[in-house]
Amino acid sequence: MNSNTFLDAWSSYALDHSESIPKLLLELEKETHQKILQPRMLSSPLQGRLLSLLSQLIHPKKILEIGTFTGYASLCLAEGLQKEGELHTIDSNPELVNIQEKYFSKSKYAKNIHTHLGLALEILPNIKGPFDLVFIDADKLNYNEYFEQVLPKTRKRGLIISDNVMWSGKVLQKAHPKDISTIALQSYNAKLKADSRIKTVLLPFRDGLNLSWVL
Repeated sequence: MNSNTFLDAWSSYALDHSESIPKLLLELEKETHQKILQPRMLSSPLQGRLLSLLSQLIHPKKILEIGTFTGYASLCLAEGLQKEGELHTIDSNPELVNIQEKYFSKSKYAKNIHTHLGLALEILPNIKGPFDLVFIDADKLNYNEYFEQVLPKTRKRGLIISDNVMWSGKVLQKAHPKDISTIALQSYNAKLKADSRIKTVLLPFRDGLNLSWVL
């Protein structure tokens, strides 16, 4: 069995022995693959179950997500919200609004989810904390800026999750000078490890998840 086959088998086994995926998410995953460019940007089903579990453990009153895409991770994170909790999610692509609204409105979290369209660095100053849970999954060049903006608004013992920090394995090698996204992620991962304001662990899970616990 080659490495790719082994990883596929591992993922399938893990998913088969994890919590079942809600029907609405199955529908969203299918439509994303049918209609949206770059559907691989969607959180994987297993990653979605992990995000849901982390959110349910924290039971947040306020969640911030940077990078909505079609809303799959948003709905997974919303599963742990307190009854009157809020999830604020930001995306800059107007072409994704219709599919986001379609599935958010069909979910039981419709009144809890607040969408923001535009550049995150311009929108973030206008969203008040404190956040209990933050999910960063947007353009990699600005990860450091996003982190610095959200950290002061995240409560102590809150969790900041950064996605795609393994970057398809590119962070393992010396990056080409023009590969600015890889360079940015390498710098970001090193920064989180050294940051005394957090405790962090990088999980080699799918494309890499960095979990940063705010001290």
